[in-house]
Amino acid sequence: MDSDSLVISGKSFSSRLIVGTGKYSSNEVMQSAHTASGTELVTVAVRRVNVTDRTQESLLDYIDLAKYSLLPNTAGCYTAEEAIRTARLGREVGLSEWVKLEVIGDETTLFPDNEGLLEATRVLVKEGFVVLPYTNDDPVVCRKLEDAGAAAVMPLGAPIGSGLGIQNVNNIQIIKEFARVPVIVDAGVGTASDAAVAMELGVDGVLMNTAIAGAQDPVAMAEAMKLAVIAGRRAFLAGRIQRRRYASASSPSEGLVTGI
Repeated sequence: MDSDSLVISGKSFSSRLIVGTGKYSSNEVMQSAHTASGTELVTVAVRRVNVTDRTQESLLDYIDLAKYSLLPNTAGCYTAEEAIRTARLGREVGLSEWVKLEVIGDETTLFPDNEGLLEATRVLVKEGFVVLPYTNDDPVVCRKLEDAGAAAVMPLGAPIGSGLGIQNVNNIQIIKEFARVPVIVDAGVGTASDAAVAMELGVDGVLMNTAIAGAQDPVAMAEAMKLAVIAGRRAFLAGRIQRRRYASASSPSEGLVTGI
């Protein structure tokens, strides 16, 4: 499995689990959860980072940048212009030229605004960003984002923070089947089995925050998610048996000794 790396825009990661930094009870718990998760890529909201006065405590003080790569995100942006401006700010202050691009279209459901997302993707790709857009589980939109230059596509499994798990297995499979870039399920994972199911579908990775940070024991859940992603990936590579309508005996009838 060591050679089975997640590669995004030429950068290789041994872990296929991407985790967030919000909603933890403390920064120390967040640190422990990151360690337990085995992640190498951590997403952080640009708007939550103290970028104006580095003499004051910052979220970045609790993220070992020698160990983790940063994936700034544009959480809380409701227009393409706002998301573009936030991404630029993140790069200007030295966070990263990578961006998890979010353009939210509805305050209640937090579903993406796909029109704004496409617009922002085109602009940021032209400016040299490595863009990973968070989008609906819509194969057509994912294809358009690829065509716009996205380095990966990140369809939701379910609404953000819902914990409902993968709601549309068929769409995720279609997106993966036709994708030319990595597909990362983003949002909706609630527990380890959800992460395993996502990976068994053949996606390249899973991104989560609330499922870990909101658990009763975030550190234990982070470890569970790590193991679930590994198990799901190995199961996908191993190739599951075909589903059958009727039973199929574990011991074949051929060659059985008769008369016993």
